[in-house]
Amino acid sequence: MVPRRSLAGLFPLPLPEPLPEPFTVRSPGPVPCPFPGGTAGAKPINTLVTGMTPDGSYALGWAAMGDVANTNTSTDSSTDSSNRPSAVFIDLDRTLLCRASGQALNKALMDEGVLPQGRTLPGDRVLYAVNDRLGENLLSMGLVRAAARVAKGWRQDAVQAAGKRAVGDLTALIAPFAPQYLAAFRAAGHRLVLSTTTPVDMITPFAEALGFDDVIATTYETKDGRYTGRLYEGFVWGTGKLKAVRAWAKDEGIDLDDCHACSDSVFDTPLLASVGFPHAVNPDPSLTVIATARRWPIEHWDRPPGVPSLLGLEPYHLLRPFVRPTSFPYARFAITGIDHIPAKGPVLLAANHRSYFDVAALALVAARLGRPVRFLGKKEIFDAPVVGIIARSIGGIPVDRGSGSNQPLRAAEAALRAGEVVIVLPQGTIPRGEAFFDPVLHGKTGTARLASSTGAVVVPIGLWGTEKVWPRSARVPDVTLVRHPPKVTLRVGRPLALSLTDAVADTETIMSAISALLPAESRVRHEPTAEELARTKPPS
Repeated sequence: MVPRRSLAGLFPLPLPEPLPEPFTVRSPGPVPCPFPGGTAGAKPINTLVTGMTPDGSYALGWAAMGDVANTNTSTDSSTDSSNRPSAVFIDLDRTLLCRASGQALNKALMDEGVLPQGRTLPGDRVLYAVNDRLGENLLSMGLVRAAARVAKGWRQDAVQAAGKRAVGDLTALIAPFAPQYLAAFRAAGHRLVLSTTTPVDMITPFAEALGFDDVIATTYETKDGRYTGRLYEGFVWGTGKLKAVRAWAKDEGIDLDDCHACSDSVFDTPLLASVGFPHAVNPDPSLTVIATARRWPIEHWDRPPGVPSLLGLEPYHLLRPFVRPTSFPYARFAITGIDHIPAKGPVLLAANHRSYFDVAALALVAARLGRPVRFLGKKEIFDAPVVGIIARSIGGIPVDRGSGSNQPLRAAEAALRAGEVVIVLPQGTIPRGEAFFDPVLHGKTGTARLASSTGAVVVPIGLWGTEKVWPRSARVPDVTLVRHPPKVTLRVGRPLALSLTDAVADTETIMSAISALLPAESRVRHEPTAEELARTKPPS
């Protein structure tokens, strides 16, 4: 039994998205959703429910706790699943982890002296690459099963020590959004059970480090402290995993109808079909077909909801080669300080806002980072027929300023907790009229609050000259400037030291830092002409 340790305190949860209407609750099976969504003005929502839509189809959604309590369900108090113990069975490779664990485990075995240094199978890199992109297959799993024979004679304690060595490398492979899902399951009262084909002696230290309650994994038979080359109670894979899960559930007095299971592999279909709440997580092509046909929820723990991926590549990766200064010949760009942006961990890029062209200028910064960047943008951008689809596909977060909703900040918080980069414009909108020429920049406290709640590094960016390419009074950028393109400058500053306790003071620090990155002329009060004022206002 793995020592129980709660993750809920480590990963505070943002608001989830609401349940589609109309919807009849069938069974509570509560799980707080770790991601925001839904419409403005929705009630507080935090419970996963399964139910039937008006056409009789199976569906899954997130509902307010109060709504669930007040809804007629098909169960009575004697069979209410929320009052019974339940568990979540979570697969390892390509589910909890972004990739297969094999290489990290083999390295640990070599470092511990269990395996000779440099010992690998011919073509193992190809096998791992195929597994990482398309999921496990019969050939790779056959090799995994045969590993018990290879381990014959190994000391069990040495393998267990190698498992401890591997914790760091395995932790680095955790899917970015997985900790928030684990915290959500934990907060709902479910026991977390790591269910994997990986040998139990190798993976238990990792499960302990993440706070799992138990591990169901392949066990090698031992005699006098050494492996015999045989499996103990079978291979935990496919129907073998289902058998092991059923045996565990029986021993623990848990009904699988009350449980969740999360896996990427079509070979785990028997297990997914046997629990009350299956989750196809980063599913392989075959499981995608099955999950779609059975209307199981399809989730991706490596990226925000709504962001597609093909063979591990997001739209960001596909668009990145085309986002370069030459793509905007009607502007000359001077970009400095990119090296101030951390290569890893959560980062808030905070810039001033002068023009709709700021998006293109900041995209050039994002393209140089080499990792996906999310951004908060006006809701109108996401409502546009073509641009809106692209904005959502790259992980954009729509902001409806008139709604008063905090869901955009919650979505940004989820991305930051996953270690991603988020671009924010603390001013919220392009200043109009004389405010556009105010040498003092005024920002809202959202950026500071995000930094405080997530520990993200705040990096200021000073933008200047974008209004000459696309003034607010114009509906499109001035592409006629090709012969004499105006200069657009982007200066990236160093990460800021914030108090993280006073959002107002931290906001002043952020805006002052941005201002310091702008040209000297920006800090001199300027009396605008009537024409200049007109260029700061939306077209009539």
